[in-house]
Amino acid sequence: MAYTRKDVSTLTRAERRRFVAAMLEVKRRGEYDEFVRMHIEYYVSDGEGGLRAAHMAPSFFPWHRQFLLQLERALRRVDSGVSVPYWDWTRSRGRSSAPWTADLLGGNGRRSDHQVMTGPFAHVHRKWTIKEGVTDIEYLTRDFGRPHDPIALPTSDELGRALDDPVYDTSPWDSTSSQGFRNKLEGWGTGTGNSAWRNHNRVHRWVGGHMLGGASVNDPVFWLHHAFVDLLWYRWQRRHRGARYLPARPPGLGSSQHGRIVARHEAMPPWHVTPDQMEDVGRIYRYA
Repeated sequence: MAYTRKDVSTLTRAERRRFVAAMLEVKRRGEYDEFVRMHIEYYVSDGEGGLRAAHMAPSFFPWHRQFLLQLERALRRVDSGVSVPYWDWTRSRGRSSAPWTADLLGGNGRRSDHQVMTGPFAHVHRKWTIKEGVTDIEYLTRDFGRPHDPIALPTSDELGRALDDPVYDTSPWDSTSSQGFRNKLEGWGTGTGNSAWRNHNRVHRWVGGHMLGGASVNDPVFWLHHAFVDLLWYRWQRRHRGARYLPARPPGLGSSQHGRIVARHEAMPPWHVTPDQMEDVGRIYRYA
């Protein structure tokens, strides 16, 4: 039977408590840091060699859908009634409302070093030590809105422009693709400031701290953000009936993207699942 992912702003106190407890237990067991390591490994950019599966590629959506499912399965081994809530950043935009409450994810980092001092993931509780990252900082950091160079959360209008595109993705299938739903939502742009980061990417930038770069999984909000991104893919599919994951076939030998992206029926590493298999997971979960 399919379970439900809820808007984080609608969770009851008990649901918040159970979600936090399951996250902390997965961390205590050492499983959580494996997720951090995996995301760092598969955070491959255009400028690097090899296959891109998690970012700057068509498989951005199905890869993170499978990634979310793996975390959710770990949580449900702790508490079978827990699922990952989603954070709708077009509506829940306050800095002290869900998910940033003291009983959920805690709030912003302090001004001096961006260390998160509130909530169950604050380092003072010694239950959320950063062990895998690009620096040696052991405490969780955030820098809401980047005050030194302000950036804003995406608006519903900006999101709407991505959802309106009827094509899943387009050549060259990377961060420079100017058309297609995938990159309009993943959010690689041009220029500086807000224009350089759209939708998904700008949310990472807005939260700041550990949410920047491949080690962003260290901040639990990563999962709530990507649950909403997953929901947006579902909404796009319903808006554009019949639209499918692209490319359907791998780029040919003469293409610069040959061997660098995952086609519809190719397996996504490190799993043995294809984008085609991840296009419909209604039998597993649904959104409230």
